[in-house]
Amino acid sequence: MSRFMLRKLKGFTLIELLVVIAIIAILIALLVPAVQKVREAAARTQCTNNFKQIGLACQSYHDTYKQMPPAVLVGRGIGVTDENNIGPNWAVLILPYIEQAPLYNTPAIQTSIQNYKLFAAQTGATGSNDQNWRQARTAVISVYRCPSESNGDILGNRASGNWARGNYAANAGPADFGGTANGGSPQSNYGKPGGGVLCVNWGVTLAALTNQDGSSNTIMINHIRAGVSGNGGNAANDMRGTWAFGLPGCSVTSAHAIGDCYTPNDTGCCSDDVSGCNDDPGSNAMGCWNGGYGQGQARSEHNSRGLVIACFADGSVRNVQNSITQDVWYYMNSRNDGVSYTYQ
Repeated sequence: MSRFMLRKLKGFTLIELLVVIAIIAILIALLVPAVQKVREAAARTQCTNNFKQIGLACQSYHDTYKQMPPAVLVGRGIGVTDENNIGPNWAVLILPYIEQAPLYNTPAIQTSIQNYKLFAAQTGATGSNDQNWRQARTAVISVYRCPSESNGDILGNRASGNWARGNYAANAGPADFGGTANGGSPQSNYGKPGGGVLCVNWGVTLAALTNQDGSSNTIMINHIRAGVSGNGGNAANDMRGTWAFGLPGCSVTSAHAIGDCYTPNDTGCCSDDVSGCNDDPGSNAMGCWNGGYGQGQARSEHNSRGLVIACFADGSVRNVQNSITQDVWYYMNSRNDGVSYTYQ
């Protein structure tokens, strides 16, 4: 017989089991933030790629029409914020350049766009207030969606409803939306012109921009968030972040460095002015005044990193920190303030 006695094996004691569970819980707690960081990094990369595609599409539009696309087309005699009668916006007009030509070339949509271009022209051309371009509004288009957006593909209810969400916005300038129509440059907070890059019935030429503040110094496309309609409101009534709806806060940033609209991702209670929204300065930090379409701030769910992403008129894509000062934010969004500030 062996001199050594084999000890009888025992199962885990309760204390040992609890220790193992505690160790597993600690490992999971350490792992989850790392996974979230990896996911957010991947989302930012995809969002940056979306910006690059959109920027390239705007450049291609410029090559074809010798100017950037207008933020929105508005017919003669139509108010610039008349949600029921505005025409197609920039995101509709660049559809052929983001591999969405079949949607753009749908006969009713194509005819409507051409009719409305004439209706919005300042040359006395006839055209008509043809609203069939709105048939494009229900399309969920991946390049217009930030993967970090948590509000899903819900649809906006106003102006006939069924407006698919999007997260990118034409920069119509940091000054008054209506005042920048047709290339206008109203002065605002800093006594400097606040003209935009894509405005009502007008888009800048790269030649003109080169002679103003420069394409590498001026934001062309900003990031926005889909509406959340705080305080118990219905998010579908909040039109912020609707890719085909060419109004401030929806697919346009405007007046976003003046008044009570300050800097990216600001938390002011009434920062955005968008019909159908509710004040939400709390956890979503998307304060909004339901009083028409006047202001729309740049926002993103990359805010967890304290930033928004922006595409400049030269096609470069850069991160903009929330900590930027309001005056610099104004200069970056104005094409002709005379301050050639380069943001790195």
